[in-house]
Amino acid sequence: MNWTLEVIVVPVSDVDRAKHFYTEQLGFAVDHDTTVEGMGRIVQLTPVGSGCSIVIGSGLVPQMPPGSIKGLQLVVNDVVRAREELATRGVEVSEVQTMGVNPRPVPHPLDNVGFIFFDDPDGNAWAVQQISSRP
Repeated sequence: MNWTLEVIVVPVSDVDRAKHFYTEQLGFAVDHDTTVEGMGRIVQLTPVGSGCSIVIGSGLVPQMPPGSIKGLQLVVNDVVRAREELATRGVEVSEVQTMGVNPRPVPHPLDNVGFIFFDDPDGNAWAVQQISSRP
């Protein structure tokens, strides 16, 4: 039996502001944006190429205050290019950082060890790691 991680709830204070950040600045696709009676608004967003989505909304998980998620991680095949794209879209993103030593530095010395970091408008913290063998 396969067990796949499909959705992560990301707590935000302003759904429209968060939706704009994730779609316009990060390039996530909107899967749906709906209001469920008794629950509130639910917006499901998926990073390009990902099998896992995030859900933002109002009143989803009251125990999770906005900005309380730390350590969400995306994987790209070129962290330098990813940083340039994010910076161009107005995301406050760190410089590329090397975390550890790549045991196979050639031909891609940043593989597995190259990271950038950013926060969404509420302070939910994201990392982006380079693994060039991923499509």
